[in-house]
Amino acid sequence: IAVAHNGNFTNGLTLRRQIIAGGAICQSTSDTEVVLHLIARSRYTSTTDRFIDAIRQMEGGYSMLGITRTKLIAARDPTGIRPLVMGELDGKPIFASETCALDIIGAKYIRDVENGEIIVCEIQPDGSISIEARKSGNPQPERLCLFEYVYFARPDSVVGGRSVYVARKNMGMNLAKEHPVEGDVVVPVPDGGTPAALGYAQQSGIPFEYGIIRNHYVGRTFIEPTQQIRAFGVKLKHSANRAMIDGKRVILVDDSIVRGTTSLKIVQMIRDAGAKEVHIRVASPMIFYPDFYGIDTPDRDKLLANQYNDVKAMAKYIGADSLEFLSIDGLYRAVGGEDRNPARPQFTDHYFTGDYPTRLLDKEGETMGRKVSVLASNG
Repeated sequence: IAVAHNGNFTNGLTLRRQIIAGGAICQSTSDTEVVLHLIARSRYTSTTDRFIDAIRQMEGGYSMLGITRTKLIAARDPTGIRPLVMGELDGKPIFASETCALDIIGAKYIRDVENGEIIVCEIQPDGSISIEARKSGNPQPERLCLFEYVYFARPDSVVGGRSVYVARKNMGMNLAKEHPVEGDVVVPVPDGGTPAALGYAQQSGIPFEYGIIRNHYVGRTFIEPTQQIRAFGVKLKHSANRAMIDGKRVILVDDSIVRGTTSLKIVQMIRDAGAKEVHIRVASPMIFYPDFYGIDTPDRDKLLANQYNDVKAMAKYIGADSLEFLSIDGLYRAVGGEDRNPARPQFTDHYFTGDYPTRLLDKEGETMGRKVSVLASNG
């Protein structure tokens, strides 16, 4: 059996210790390997039952595929944190994290895999393919990860029935309503900030310009392993378009700020290109809490919002004339059309609020726990 996995298990280390104590030898640090060991050690006989048995022991946010010679098994976590869609290509089932992957290969979108659902596709003796849907055991109310809309998903994807592009553009429009500022041009931090910058420009009436040109051969910088590599990556990734910046009051729109590495370098780059003023508007709230479901965010003390916890101090550190963030309700309205329900949040948003949707078994004893923070009044 081969396993493909997107996300993270919040009890992966706990299970790893258990299987090692039982005699297993792990060849890597990947929590996906733990799944293979659980499948191999299951008391069930059929591959499907072994896969389901392993899945039911995992906690966290994940989308997963298992494949054998005759079966393709798809599974999504009980809370639906990570997305998973089902399509069809030449009459055969296909699965992907985003609809854009289906579009690229000419596959037809069928539906989203539901939270807590397991779909078993099996080749029959006559060559036909049977498709059976099961529940993994304990599905919870769906809480799709908001960061899929803010950052991760491609803008041409439809996630949870919502256009990512439209959601990001709505974020920019709501940001302009909440935090207007006088400026001459709205400039996106490409590529993540582009749809939000378009929305900000349309709502504010300030012209949109490509004031920053991105090198598309450089990957995402905030997930790089060291600060030195991240800083160098920013220099390689972005360059200023002086013709659109020189002598102007620039409103920079970005999708998020994690460590502040990118923002710090870009503000200096924009000033070096002759900007009169630099105002940063961020199309998501401040990030106070680390993620344990597949986003490589650092410890709390390395998050910029926790180092300063004040937008004026953050703006001074970054070198901007002003800095503002979209509110949590503004983000919710952009994606789902409604304010956040504090009693039962519609989405996974712990990086902003501290409200983790599952237990964090691997983090017990580290004071993280499950709690809700008092949201900053400015988002």
